[in-house]
Amino acid sequence: MLRGNRLRAAALLAACAWLLAGCQPGTAGNGKEEAVAPHAAPELREYMRQVEQWRARRIENLRAADGWLSYTGSGRLRPGRFSVGSGPGNDIQLPGGPSRLGTLHLDRDGRAVLEGVSGSGATVNGRPLDRTELVAGIVAEREATRVRLGAAEFYLVRTGKLTNWRYRDPDAPMRSRFRGVEHFPVDLRWRVVADWQPFATPREVTLLTSIGTPLQAMVPGEAVFTVEGRTFRLQPVVYEKDPEWFIPFVDRTSGKESYGGARYLFTAPARDGKLVLDFNRAENPPCALTPHVVCPIAPPSNRLDLAVTAGEKNYLPQ
Repeated sequence: MLRGNRLRAAALLAACAWLLAGCQPGTAGNGKEEAVAPHAAPELREYMRQVEQWRARRIENLRAADGWLSYTGSGRLRPGRFSVGSGPGNDIQLPGGPSRLGTLHLDRDGRAVLEGVSGSGATVNGRPLDRTELVAGIVAEREATRVRLGAAEFYLVRTGKLTNWRYRDPDAPMRSRFRGVEHFPVDLRWRVVADWQPFATPREVTLLTSIGTPLQAMVPGEAVFTVEGRTFRLQPVVYEKDPEWFIPFVDRTSGKESYGGARYLFTAPARDGKLVLDFNRAENPPCALTPHVVCPIAPPSNRLDLAVTAGEKNYLPQ
């Protein structure tokens, strides 16, 4: 049952099926919205409105100056000494900024120190770059030290035992070329209220990223739900500083209509023995949008033998 009592749920499903018979896939972000039948149930109309609002916020965040589309450079680093800058001949050649930024020293323990050159114009925490330790960012655990280069920024990240660099620029061409993401039609049947089955003790799991590096995470339990008479399970990942639960999953559409590595669901924590899985809000991971980031892929426990025809489709750059 999707929400409320059985009669109310049946009425909503009937309205949804009637509505979707005449709908085309929505493409929020490029000015189009899915049609809503004028006589649809008020609950369905409100749900459609909420999903469209979510899509609009999602596209706005992607287009933002600090959104995923603003990345223009990245690379992997091994321990050593590297010249950094946009000019030819640098070991780390940035896509923008000063011709010579400085020299980066990275030791085997992952400690990084950047020695800036005079006149680069770069700053760290509002002060001119001198000799600065660059703390690498770690997903959901700590922020990176940002080297500001005008409106752009250079910083380091850690994925497992690997150190990588990133360059982000609000003038990135991808931001201006972006025309939105295609979606499957909104279908209320894909807003699933699953039974929540907590583990006696949260389990530590290892997620692999899109480049094969490990990420440690905690799983507090699993969501159990039924689609067309078949039972499925999904395990959310919980990070201490994140108020939402994170579910990377693949399904029968993955690698075809949707992105192959995973799609992501972000949910509120379980409440009263239930967990809402709104697949209409399933989204592409950042690495589906840009080659300059690394993303967790779906673990074996979250591989569904089911075609989830809801949420975002595979992103094809314009």
